[in-house]
Amino acid sequence: MTDSVLDEDRTASDFDDDFEPFDIEGAPELPAERYLDRELSWLAFNQRVLELAEDPRQPVLERANFLAIFASNLDEFFMVRVAGLKRRILTGLAVPTNVGRAPVDVLSDISKKANELQERQAAVYQELVKPALAEAGIRIVSWDDLGERETAHLHGYFSRQIFPVLMPLAVDPAHPFPYISGLSLNLSVRVRNSRTGRQEFARVKVPQMLPRFVRVDPEETIEDARYITLEDLIANHLGDLFPGMEIVEHHVFRVTRNEDVEIEEDETENLIKALEKELLRRRFGPPIRLEITDDMDEVTLGLLSRELDVPDQGIFRLPAPLDLGGLFDLSRLDRPELHYPTHVPTTSVQLLPSEPNLKPDVFAAIARKDVLVHHPYESFATSVQAFVEQAAADPDVLAIKQTLYRTSGDSPIVEALIDAAESGKQVLALVEIKARFDEQANITWARKLEKAGVHVVYGLVGLKTHCKLALVIRQEKGGLRHYSHIGTGNYNPKTSRIYEDLGLFTADDQVGKDLTRLFNELSGYAIEKKFKRLLVAPLHLRKGLLKLIAAEVRNAEAGRPSGIRIKVNSMVDEAIIDALYRASNAGVPVDVWVRGICSLRPGIPGLSENIRVRSILGRYLEHSRIFSFLNDGDPQVYIGSADMMHRNLDRRIEALVRLVDPDHLAQIDSLFDQAMAETTSSWWLDGDGEWTRHSIDDAGHPLDDIQSRLMQQIGRRTRTGKRR
Repeated sequence: MTDSVLDEDRTASDFDDDFEPFDIEGAPELPAERYLDRELSWLAFNQRVLELAEDPRQPVLERANFLAIFASNLDEFFMVRVAGLKRRILTGLAVPTNVGRAPVDVLSDISKKANELQERQAAVYQELVKPALAEAGIRIVSWDDLGERETAHLHGYFSRQIFPVLMPLAVDPAHPFPYISGLSLNLSVRVRNSRTGRQEFARVKVPQMLPRFVRVDPEETIEDARYITLEDLIANHLGDLFPGMEIVEHHVFRVTRNEDVEIEEDETENLIKALEKELLRRRFGPPIRLEITDDMDEVTLGLLSRELDVPDQGIFRLPAPLDLGGLFDLSRLDRPELHYPTHVPTTSVQLLPSEPNLKPDVFAAIARKDVLVHHPYESFATSVQAFVEQAAADPDVLAIKQTLYRTSGDSPIVEALIDAAESGKQVLALVEIKARFDEQANITWARKLEKAGVHVVYGLVGLKTHCKLALVIRQEKGGLRHYSHIGTGNYNPKTSRIYEDLGLFTADDQVGKDLTRLFNELSGYAIEKKFKRLLVAPLHLRKGLLKLIAAEVRNAEAGRPSGIRIKVNSMVDEAIIDALYRASNAGVPVDVWVRGICSLRPGIPGLSENIRVRSILGRYLEHSRIFSFLNDGDPQVYIGSADMMHRNLDRRIEALVRLVDPDHLAQIDSLFDQAMAETTSSWWLDGDGEWTRHSIDDAGHPLDDIQSRLMQQIGRRTRTGKRR
């Protein structure tokens, strides 16, 4: 997890579910207060991120990175979830939350908890991370700490690099209050006219394209360097911006706006054009949060709150500096000893050539046996990327079909699809242009693909296409053969290096036929009712999982082996949670490994005493989704793209594929064994919603880091049993 959770995949954006109750006929009555509040559960997740920043055992630049991730996560929480709640309250469309509370009460709780966490974040920065950075030779100083030589140098830097791009905006009868863009850092300035004595207000935007932390002296080595924040530097040159005026007060503030996008797909013929208009509107969404430095005077605050129309509940008074997301800049400093040790992903042993001097053949490897890859421990470039690139270059490949939810700005996957189309292959790309905060990038890719002759479609009206699928049709001696990839993560080479994900490659004919029918449904008008090795939302995924859970209940009641293990980003869906409660009551051991939100209350007698919930955060963002059922000794194990949330199960195209290879089933079992072990560092959830970190043993020694352990285990895999 070395970059923002939101930067590429935006996986913390689990904010667009509303409560929709599920009734299961004939089921025993469960307690009314059986769910944890999902908003507070998300804030608890971000608190776990903050705890990593507090941990002195983490490398110091990684601690700075976790502070930045915390800030970025919280920004999106306000932009989307809080904004959505406020909008529904104002329009009278608000419904009770998943725990039956009024949204206005939840907003009050959110405000209180978010303020506590932001104050804690400021304290972590000032008292823990900033001093630790200084010990490592990265000193963040203020203007008052500098001598004449340093200030003279910065005067020159300001004049050359900063002053020309600043745009001070006055507020007076001839100049209305300016628009304050979302997430921008700003200086509020009160000046006095020396001739008239009249005070005026002005706003100076801190340019976002400039480095947030400025080197004080470029002659200092990177191992021992001082930095000053950009806003501090600008604040000490306000006289250059307002010559002849007396600077009375200046403070820093920041606005968060509603950036949720709403598109009525059935009312527009051109989804791209409608979305582009909505993206433009997003920039002017209403303010949701106003962050101010704790030294701001009441006159300035009154002006800002009045002009921005932000209620007291939405005002957060915090120690400077605001927007610790700016620490992303510092966290990328080239100081290897202050980062996690470098890890180079290995190539899956099944995808290696039989002889060192031979060229890898992905299709030959998949034809021999299903291949399960585990990123980032195993390379995305030599597996998924190589699969698509080989398909594009192979003259025997007739067609490629692929979903694209989020990809990188310089995507080799997209380039391979373009190459394939230009060489005459049939290429279908299902581009989800409604992927939140990646809409504009996906529109750009869609148009580039269309120009190259790729058949570009945008999925089904009213549903996001979130499944991660690639299908290659190849002409071989025995006829056409299907080569399939079903993953838990996006086709994104950049995030594949920091997101933990699984992917299955298979030449199984049934999987290929399932994917063919699914792609036909996505690109045409076919409505496929059943699949053989897939569970597909929105029609059958929840039903399929409930059926598998019910089977475990029957096995437990009959005294047969039973067990359920689930790994997801979020566990919110009430029907699934209730089914797990009933499984627990029947004696089924249930393990839930969740990264973010969890509305399930574990360990409560008579409800969930057989359920354990763990969370693991660390170097990599845990992103894979796994569903494992013991099934009386005949394990049913699925991987795929779906979280246990209403949006995934009801409003998205999601797909899970069943693993059948015994080696893969054993690999999944081992993964859960390690994650749930008491010797593994993790957070444990209790029935009251409290997460407790277990990171040291009774003797004070660090517990095992599962991600480090997997690096070692997967790196040591040999070619035993591989064809030569």
